[in-house]
Amino acid sequence: MIIKQISIFVENKPGRLAEITEIIAKNNINIRALSVADTTHFGILRIIVDNPEEVERVLRDAGLTVSITSVITACIHDRPGGLAEVLKLLSTRDIQIEYMYAFIAKSENEAYVVMRIEAEDAAVKLLHDNGFTGMNE
Repeated sequence: MIIKQISIFVENKPGRLAEITEIIAKNNINIRALSVADTTHFGILRIIVDNPEEVERVLRDAGLTVSITSVITACIHDRPGGLAEVLKLLSTRDIQIEYMYAFIAKSENEAYVVMRIEAEDAAVKLLHDNGFTGMNE
């Protein structure tokens, strides 16, 4: 349920995301999920990959500012209300989400939500106790 997320500081200019994803691809690393948050001059590209330590190394070698953060993934039913179910469960224990994004799994019936939560251990226990799994479980 807890996985590593790579955050990359990105200048907000044409082609920059293409350059970064090309570096990742050339190193045979698969991007499984991503999110981009931007402002006028820069953005933060958050990615889930199959080899976080390697992608951190190759991006740093390319001169990029990179960090690794722990995040929680939860497998939810890909149907109306699936996400609301997880969020309501967390809110019953006052577990605050800093940010989140979602992606659809290879199965038609599942989706994953990626959440950055300060109370990581409490959130994982609560989700597991209520039948939710994470990526690779």
